[in-house]
Amino acid sequence: MTDSRRIRISDGATSVVATLNDANTATSVWDALPFTGRVQTWGDEIYFPIPVSASLETGATDVVEPGTVAYWPPGHAMCLFWGPTPASRADECRAASPVNTIGSVEREASVLSRMAPGAELTVARLD
Repeated sequence: MTDSRRIRISDGATSVVATLNDANTATSVWDALPFTGRVQTWGDEIYFPIPVSASLETGATDVVEPGTVAYWPPGHAMCLFWGPTPASRADECRAASPVNTIGSVEREASVLSRMAPGAELTVARLD
């Protein structure tokens, strides 16, 4: 991963730092920063539409690790995973359909559970 592609995702009270990988979709997200969105939850996943349009990339998957930052093409949405969703089997993190993995949260991702549905998020480059 590229250390210089670090981002902060914050609702004002809670924030996480993530590092974007070198995938084409991650580059599109990096180039679109900063942007805002509203927290929507689906189990232990936050998702929100972002100003990026991308197709599924090679390696897209519907099962990811906790702390994964992903892009969901059907919703033009950034997704942040920390635990099971309604589609999960057991404790896995499972998206509604395949997502492009674009990065990962640097620390314990369960802090994302503190972000309330409807809260405004800001996603920005971390200098």
